[in-house]
Parts: sequence; C-alpha cells; structure tokens
Amino acid sequence: MHYFITGTDTDAGKTYVTCLLLEALKRAGKRVAGFKPFVCGQRDDAIHLANASSEGLTVEEVNPVWFKVPAAPYAAALMENRRFELNEVIARFHELTEKHEHVLIEGAGGWEVPLNEFSTMADFAQRLALPVIVVVNNKLGCLNHSILTVRNIQARGLTCAGIILNHVHDERDAASISNRMVLEHFLDVPVLAEIMHGETEIEWPL
Repeated sequence: MHYFITGTDTDAGKTYVTCLLLEALKRAGKRVAGFKPFVCGQRDDAIHLANASSEGLTVEEVNPVWFKVPAAPYAAALMENRRFELNEVIARFHELTEKHEHVLIEGAGGWEVPLNEFSTMADFAQRLALPVIVVVNNKLGCLNHSILTVRNIQARGLTCAGIILNHVHDERDAASISNRMVLEHFLDVPVLAEIMHGETEIEWPL
C-alpha cells in the first residue's frame, strides 16, 4: 500500500512523521521507500527520507525535482528559469513502486501549494489517486487548516486515510489538548496517531 503524506502547513512536521512511518514499516519487515518529488531550498528532508528508506536508494531517486530557492515549486521554477514535467515525476514514483511494498510520498508545503501555472500539489495527488494522510501541527489555529484540507481531499474523490497530530513543540496548551476531540467531532476520518514532541518511534499499523 502506498500513501500520500500532506500537511496543514509547511512546518507541520511531514518529513519527521514520514520518517517515523518508514522506520516502523521497516521494523515490520517491509521494503519501503520515501519519495519527496519536489524540494525547494535545502535538501535535508530528502536526505532524511533516503536514510529512513530501505537500503540502496539515492537522494536523486527520493527527490527528482530540486529547486534551490526556498519558495513554492511554481515560484522557485520561475526564479530559476527551469521547468519540469509532472508525467516524468509520476513515472519516477512508479519505478519505486516496482521495487518497494510501501512508498510514502511527501508533498511540499500544504495541500494546495502551486506546482506550475496549471497545477497544485492537490492536483498532483489526485492524479496518483492514493489514500492521503494529513499531518497536523497540533497548535492553536490548526482546526481551520485541518478541516479545510480534509474536506478538500474528500471533495476531490480521494480517500483521507486519517490525521496524525504532531506536537512540534514540547509545551502544551488548551488548544493542543482539545484539538483531537474537536477534529474527531467535525471530521469523519480517524486520528491515526498523536506524536509527542521528541518521540522517536511509532508502530505500524497505526
């Protein structure tokens, strides 16, 4: 089974959570790959995913499109005067699926970040037609982002497999304590996990 991992914003902790999921699958004896098709800025996220994947994956296989400008892919491509073909990126994904039982695709930024003049990350995910996991930075203000993201995923005919609440910071407040209850009330998708700050291991299945 393959999954698309999106986030409520650019600091939700998608890479951190995706690496934890990859490590959990490896402990279960699965051959896994992380795939971050678009990176803008430092390539650290792709390196972390390559390290968390099964042996033999290069950073270039994990991340086929790399822009050095830290901006949305559409803006970064304009500033660097470069283009990329989504069909080629999708082909790279399918190459990974031929050799791995689970491929976890991590988006860049949030769900609707623009990729080019015609498409957003959500359009790209819709073409892949994979179940989507939403990583939520569990903080004050995340309810709006989370509900909008999940409902857009469902409106596009995709399956939202669930939400993972990620505690980016160690401090707890009333919002981070109550957000799970509110999301479970307003959304018809499960909260798959609640990852505390600094947690280094989770179990699969969630």
